[in-house]
Amino acid sequence: QVQLVESGGGSVQPGGSLPLSCIASIKFDLYRMSWYRQAPGKERELVASIGRDGSGITYADSVKGRFTISRDNVENTLYLQMNNVNPEDPAVYYCKLTGNVRQRYKNDYWGRGTQVTVSS
Repeated sequence: QVQLVESGGGSVQPGGSLPLSCIASIKFDLYRMSWYRQAPGKERELVASIGRDGSGITYADSVKGRFTISRDNVENTLYLQMNNVNPEDPAVYYCKLTGNVRQRYKNDYWGRGTQVTVSS
């Protein structure tokens, strides 16, 4: 069973920075990883995604130039560096492992999320 555990959430001032992490319970180098977020009353949306080897990175337009996704395939950890945080960013941030039909884990797996708030 895959477990994903996010950490690093909390309160940040507008314009500030906050690093998020997600540790996987498996060796995750064969799977695409992503960060999603869900604000109250809104649907869950993709924030950023990264390919198995760290290539193939995509960002939501709303975070381009401010957030950076990265991964460490030795530590099985996914990162999201949030910079220049603005009032549109508060949400619960989720880590997702995309299943791979050619590998052991074929379904998608989600973490429980970490809350990010913005307050001055």
